[in-house]
Formats: sequence, structure tokens, C-alpha cells
Amino acid sequence: MFLKIGSTAFGGFMALISVVENMIVSRRKLMRHDDMLDGISLASMLPGPVAVNVVAFVGYQLRGFSGAAISATAVILPSFVLIIILTAVYFQWGSLPVMDKLFMGFLPAVSAIIFNTAWGMSRKTIKTVQEGLILAVAAALLLYIKGFYVTFGIIASAALVGLLLFRNQKTTNKISEGLSTGAEGKKKIEDTKGKKTFIEKIRSSLFSVNPVLAIPFFSFQPEITLKLFLTFAGMSLMLFGGGYVFIPMIQKVVVDGYGWLTQKEFIDAIAMGQVTPGPILISATFIGYKIAGVLGAISATVGIFLPPILLMIFCTRVLDRIRKSNVIKSMLQGIRPAVIGMIFAAAIVIAQSTHLVWTTLIIFVAAMIALMRFRVEVVWVIPTAGLAGLLLY
Repeated sequence: MFLKIGSTAFGGFMALISVVENMIVSRRKLMRHDDMLDGISLASMLPGPVAVNVVAFVGYQLRGFSGAAISATAVILPSFVLIIILTAVYFQWGSLPVMDKLFMGFLPAVSAIIFNTAWGMSRKTIKTVQEGLILAVAAALLLYIKGFYVTFGIIASAALVGLLLFRNQKTTNKISEGLSTGAEGKKKIEDTKGKKTFIEKIRSSLFSVNPVLAIPFFSFQPEITLKLFLTFAGMSLMLFGGGYVFIPMIQKVVVDGYGWLTQKEFIDAIAMGQVTPGPILISATFIGYKIAGVLGAISATVGIFLPPILLMIFCTRVLDRIRKSNVIKSMLQGIRPAVIGMIFAAAIVIAQSTHLVWTTLIIFVAAMIALMRFRVEVVWVIPTAGLAGLLLY
């Protein structure tokens, strides 16, 4: 299940979160809608890549530590393997595969997916005028104020507003009884065995195409591998506000500081992270591969994702213990509309980044109809939009 999500979630962290919500909450009913919002709220306040933290939250609630480990690994794995292949090709031939048209098709569909997710959440959550105002203000703030800690500030402010408005209000929301995923939530996550086999197949394919591409699989430099892990682990705990906020910090360290990449290589690494599915910070894989082969790629990738995931799990356990408090309930009631507002804002931002031509509008409208009228699975909408981009642009 999470392998499928990781293979099709293009367009940044909110797109990935939208796909997770569509599959886990709307379709499979493995988790309650309010619980997903609480996970997004918590992930937004902690350091690290928000989408991967949300995935770890979902996995932890469904199957404990093993669920968190499997879900996070599975959602990262497809983009990790794809980045390895693209990076090997890049350093062999000095160029990236042409993916611009494909990506141009993805963007309007991703905007439609995020908008549809926010719309569905708002219909279930927004019950009062006050909650509607919190949603609108949060969306406006995220759209018009740029800064490092805007997301954190919005959620903290919404929590305070919720405490003031809803503390003494009796609510019919089922938010007080912990993360009740129900019997369906105890279903097994689909088998993720075969990941190792898949990687072995990739390696064999590289051997058959060109032996030079397979050489980095045997690169073993323990000192530089450890340095990569510690460098990215340290940076990951200073990341607030999503992967795009983190790009200048990575550039300062890997280009200006250590000189691991040239400026052009760094820009291409970020581009690869954008045109592949999964989290934008998968660009760390490119950097690790350049420095120490596949072991370096693994080290950098684990470093950028593991520390925030562990912190997310710890904070989830704390939240589970305190969420019955009236204070926490009222704060969450204020935070949830703000999170939905931020999701609406993300849809608008992505829409603004597209080329505003008739082709874009057609793809957006078609995606909205497929999602809202025919309830087509998200995992089919994005590849279809990419194909449309190849044909129409």
C-alpha cells in the first residue's frame, strides 16, 4: 500500500499527505479523519519532512513501531531507487532525462488532488463560523507571509485561539477517546516483502546495461559514510516548514561548506527530487551517491529521515496520553481548521506554479471530475495526467 503511495505521489509534501489521506482514511477507513488531521498538525510543529513524519504517524497508529518503520521505508523506497538510477545515468552521461512535459502534466492534477482532499476534510470538520474563520485566516497567512516558522506560528496561534474559543464548549466531535482506528484499523498493512528483491533486480539491470554504473554499489568508505549520516541527521533536526525551506541550508553545507557538489550538480539534485515521486528531500540520496556510492546514498537518506521519524513517534506517544484533557481537545479543535486552511493554500500555490494555458485547465478540471464525480483512485489520476502532459504540451 505505501509502496504504491510512494510510487505515485508527485508534487511535494502536501500532495503526498493528500494521497495518504485518500487511501488510508477515505477509501480503506483504516483511520479516522480527525486522527489524520491531528497527525498532520503534530508533524507540522516538529522538525523534519512533514509528509514522511505523517506517514510514520499513520504506520505507528496502525501497527506500532514496526508499522512506522515499514510505512516510512515503503513510501521512500520507490523514489530512492529511481534517484539512484537517475543519478547513475546523470554522472555517466552528464544530463537528466527529459521529464519537463511529464511534470507539467502532474502539477495541475496534484493541485486538484490537494484541493479535493481539503474540500472533503472541511465538509467533515468545519461546523461553526469560528472554525471557518480559522481556516480562512490560516490559508491567507500561508499564502501571503513567507518565512521560516510560518507553519509553526499558524498552528501555535490556532491552538491558542481554540483554547480561548472552545475550552468550555461541549462538542460532539469524537476527538477525546484516543486514536480509535477501530477493527478495520487493525488490518495488516499489505506485505512489503520483496523490496530487497526489487533492489537486487535494479542492480542486475545496471550490470547488464553498463558495468561502470554498477561500480558505486561496491564503494565502501566508512568514514565518509558516517560523516554523511551525521551531517544530514544534524540538519534534519533543524528543518521546520517543509523541504523547500531546507534547500538553502543543504546548499550552504554541501556546496559552500564541504564542496561535495558543484552549484550545477546541486540544482540538478533538487530538480531530480521534484520530478520523482515521494518527498523532496530525497535529493539527499543524490548527494550521498555522488560522494560514496549506494552506501553513501543510504547513509544520507537514513540521516535526513530517521531522526525526525523517531521524534515524531515519541511525540505521538505523548499526545496519546494527554489528548483526553479538555485543554488539549479545545486546542485540537482550533488546530484542525488551520491545517485544512494550509492544505487549501498548498493547492493554490501549486496551481500558481503551473503554466496557465488551456491545457493546464483541461487537466485540472478532468482530475477534479475524476476525483469528485467518479471517485477514481489518486494513484491512477497522477500517471494519467503525466501522460496527458507528454501528449498535450
